[in-house]
Amino acid sequence: MSDEETPAFKDKLIASKERWAREGRLLTGSPDLQHANRLPPGQREVKNWPVLDLGAQPNIPRDQWRLFINGAVENAVRLDWAAFEALPQVETVSDMHCVTQWSRYDNHWKGVSSRTILDLVMPKAEAKHVVFHSYDTYTTNVSLEVFADPDVLLAHTWEGLPITREHGGPLRVMIPRWYLWKSAKWIKRIEFVTEDRPGFWEVRGYHNEGDPWLEQRYS
Repeated sequence: MSDEETPAFKDKLIASKERWAREGRLLTGSPDLQHANRLPPGQREVKNWPVLDLGAQPNIPRDQWRLFINGAVENAVRLDWAAFEALPQVETVSDMHCVTQWSRYDNHWKGVSSRTILDLVMPKAEAKHVVFHSYDTYTTNVSLEVFADPDVLLAHTWEGLPITREHGGPLRVMIPRWYLWKSAKWIKRIEFVTEDRPGFWEVRGYHNEGDPWLEQRYS
């Protein structure tokens, strides 16, 4: 895709998803409140990993990549790739669920736990929310409580290989508990804030949280 084609594609995609939100597309009205089924309502299992983005895939070489973690924290940090790799690394297995109705089971990840990040920057008492900023200018928000879940990861490896550019490499967020739009790709900055700040899709009709079992697709 050429640079000239990207804006039109992006605008068309955004308009389509905003229409989905207005129409409540994909909603089944059958929330699984007890998580009785592994597959959330309205989802279908896939074996591949579909690629979804806003029409641009930033190319950030690891030697140029930086992660800024700041806002309402005691210890703001700026990490290059070597510093990030020096943090404790963990491996996890989790499912992922996309709001566009697909789910993939048993994904093997490697990266840095959100709890390691919390220990590193020490959020201030008034910090209640987290905003993720991506290299493609995308943003999304979660509560500090969600970010602190033990399965939340800043992931650089999937199925034993570096996460590819198309899937958000070199580093992406992984929040298995929520729909995948909350797991920002190409992560550049993690900002701790005192008040909630809805992100790109949240201000375009998507739900502010995104629990797949409650079908929190749209606001």
